[in-house]
Amino acid sequence: MPAARPEMEPSTEPFRSVHPGLTAAGPPPLAPRRKLIESTVAQVFGVHARELRRLSRGRADVAQARQVAMYLTHVVLGLSLSETGELFRRDRTTVAHACTVVEDLRDNTVFDRVLELLESILPAILAPRSSDLPLWN
Repeated sequence: MPAARPEMEPSTEPFRSVHPGLTAAGPPPLAPRRKLIESTVAQVFGVHARELRRLSRGRADVAQARQVAMYLTHVVLGLSLSETGELFRRDRTTVAHACTVVEDLRDNTVFDRVLELLESILPAILAPRSSDLPLWN
């Protein structure tokens, strides 16, 4: 009986291009990064991260926070809609819809500023940690 093939993970090339010094070890797996994005978005939007992981739509505030998490995963990690959908256990069309909704909500200046801040801090939150890097220059 042949050995079971491991499940393929979405491409990490966009992440490597943002962090070129990490090509040897590669970026951390995508699932933990999704959870970090979900946790960050959940804190900002005042919902529980575990609610974002449910398969059902849930309350409107939870659905909107999930849409933001999918949008940020697509934009910040540079994943395709299909890869983002696999990560969130959703169809690529659901991710496309989430991105459209979030882009439309960006007409609100406060919402847009919140997304700008999330887009700027998430790369630092998601960056792999290395004990080889000096703390001070």
